[in-house]
Order: sequence, then structure tokens, then C-alpha cells
Amino acid sequence: MPDSVSHSAAPAAADHNSAHCTAPGALRPSRGDDPALTWDVFCHVVDNWGDVGVCWRLCRQLGAAGHRVRLWIDDASALQWMAPGAQTGGELGVRVHPWPRQHRDAPAPALPPGDVLVEAFGCHVPHSWVAALLPEIGPGGRPTVWINLEYLSAEPWVARSHGLPSPVLSGELTGRTKWFFFPGFTSDTGGLLREADLMARQAVFDARAWRDGIARRAGPWVSLFCYEPAALPRLIAQPALASAQWLVAAGRSAHAWAALAPPLPPGASVRVLDSVPQPAFDERLWACDLNLVRGEDSLVRALWAGRPFLWQLYPQDDAAHLDKLEAFLDWLDAPPDWQAWLRAWNGAPGIEPPPLTWDRLGAWLEAAQAARARLLAQDDLLTRLLAFVRDRRHPLG
Repeated sequence: MPDSVSHSAAPAAADHNSAHCTAPGALRPSRGDDPALTWDVFCHVVDNWGDVGVCWRLCRQLGAAGHRVRLWIDDASALQWMAPGAQTGGELGVRVHPWPRQHRDAPAPALPPGDVLVEAFGCHVPHSWVAALLPEIGPGGRPTVWINLEYLSAEPWVARSHGLPSPVLSGELTGRTKWFFFPGFTSDTGGLLREADLMARQAVFDARAWRDGIARRAGPWVSLFCYEPAALPRLIAQPALASAQWLVAAGRSAHAWAALAPPLPPGASVRVLDSVPQPAFDERLWACDLNLVRGEDSLVRALWAGRPFLWQLYPQDDAAHLDKLEAFLDWLDAPPDWQAWLRAWNGAPGIEPPPLTWDRLGAWLEAAQAARARLLAQDDLLTRLLAFVRDRRHPLG
């Protein structure tokens, strides 16, 4: 495998009863011909590290593109460390509002109506709130757009479902339409979140200096952000990781390490790292030789890092997460040994992956960078989302 500190930066069904920080100052013009719109983004927090992570990255990118964003969230506690200053208006164009989701009869806010309303992950905003914040015709005299931003998956049905309408057939919003928008890994989906300056920041990142700030060790360096992977003891014992510096994320990952990790080999060591803002988490992934990530947001960041990774999907009792994993493996085009380790990491039965060696990690690196290159050749999620909204606000061209 190449020098473990060097980094190569590459040149991303219906419902309703039926069916980089920006400096303070004025808003910048939005992308291309898109006017500055008012967006309401709703987030129901199930996993503080995932739901909030995706929604905040989207809101930041919308704000940086010149739009006005109101983020409605039922538990904003994670923003205190994930995005310091977010709740006090420290991010240009973005304001955070409490969403009393648990109180279904809470009155809609008395705020000017917006142009776009996004329900992240199908969080189901009360129709009274939708009616108040998103009239059929927006402030600029154009149709408004109501979007269900769905979960990320590589399964084939995602491309078939992306962009489909979901008409409201009953209640006060009868006749209105919500649109499905599916993130994805291919050009016929909604794409992946990627900041405009992400690759430029990664290209100038000094991984060696970052590591020296923690410990002067040769490595390899491994970051761990996980649920409770039963394969963790097996991974720790692999030949390539005999002298690893393990960086364990605080919280659930640290608890999993305490419960599952065997004694480390004599040459290895471990550090539990505090929760950090999103840009600092990205840098952690850029600095490591192997990234163990979980859920949706950190998978996307691992892909942009272009380093070997193991992704742990949220485990489901019916093993549906394994079908989702297989679809991702079909897209990833990874070496067979990497695929075996991804299956083992997710608890697939009967999987005995081969020993993980330094040479194998080198092959994983090449495959990871090839996957990143494929994604970088596509438009990012924000570009596709803005085009999607534009087409529905200007239905006749």
C-alpha cells in the first residue's frame, strides 16, 4: 500500500392516506439561474449523528448557495457540537427552529410562507403546518414544491421511484402533491451531498500534521464509528492492524469498543475522541488508512475520503439491511475480499473473510478511489435538487 499518510485528491409509493463555513455578510447569489428561495427543512431525530448530520449538511449547502433556510428540528442537541453556533444564527442563510413534533396539535408558526418544504426521511409534517408554510403559490408567484427527501440506498427500485409524485387524496391538502427525492449513487437518482470546495480542501489537507497532533505513530490509523459490530474482535486481530492506532468516536462507538474489543496486540493503541464538528470529522476520515463508518452521512463522507472503509448499516431484525448491502456492493465493484469483509462487518451468516493484509488494503484503496472518481463525474445532490425544484416551479420551461 502507498505511504499511509499521503492522500490522492481526485480531480457523490405514496403516502397521505393514499398513496465550509461561509463568512458573515449578505447572501450570495444562488447557483446558476436559480433565484434565492425560502426553504423549510424538517428533521425528526432518530439517530443524532445521522438524521441531523444529513439535514445540517443540506441546509449549510443551501445557505452557501444563497438560499434562505429554516431548519425545523425536534431535538437540536447534537448541533451544539456538530455545528457550533448554528442555533444562534452563526451559519449564513440558515436559522434553526424548534419543531414540537410530539405535540401533534401545536399551532403552525406565524412566519412568512416559503417556496420549498422538505420532509427529511419521511418525517410527516402536519398538514396544518404545510398549509401555513407552503401555499400552492409562493411569494414570487410561482408554484411551491413539497419534497420527501428519502433515505440513501443503491437498490434498483430507488431509480424507479426517484422523482415520482405522491398526491394527497384526502384532508385539507387534497389535490396537493409531494415529490419523492431519493439520494443515490447513479445519475438517475438524486446524487450525494458534496460541498463545492470539498475536494480542494482535501487536496491541501496535511494528514501527517493532523496525526502528529494526536500521536507520533507510523500507523496504520483506523477510525471507528459504529453500532455494535460482532466482527470487531476479528478485525482487531488482523495482520494489517497489528500496530494500528485506533481512533474511536465518543458515545455509542466507545461503548461498543468497551464491550466488544479484546486486548490489543502489543504494537497497537486506542484513543477515544470527543465529538467534533462536521468538517473536523471529515478530516479524521482523510487522515486514516481505514475508516469504519455507520449509517448514511458517514458512508458518504467515507466515499469522498477515497480511503478503504467498512460500512455498517443499521441492523434490522428481518435482515433487510443485508439486501441493501448487496445492492451497494453491486455498485461499489470492490475486490472480493473487501466485499467479504463488508458482509462480515454487517453480520451476514456464514462469512469467513480472508486475512486482512497491507497488500489487500492497497487494493481496497485503489477501488475506493475508483468509486470516488465515478461519483465525482456526476452532479452532486444539491445541483440535482435545485434543478428538480426549478423544473416544478417552471412547469412550462
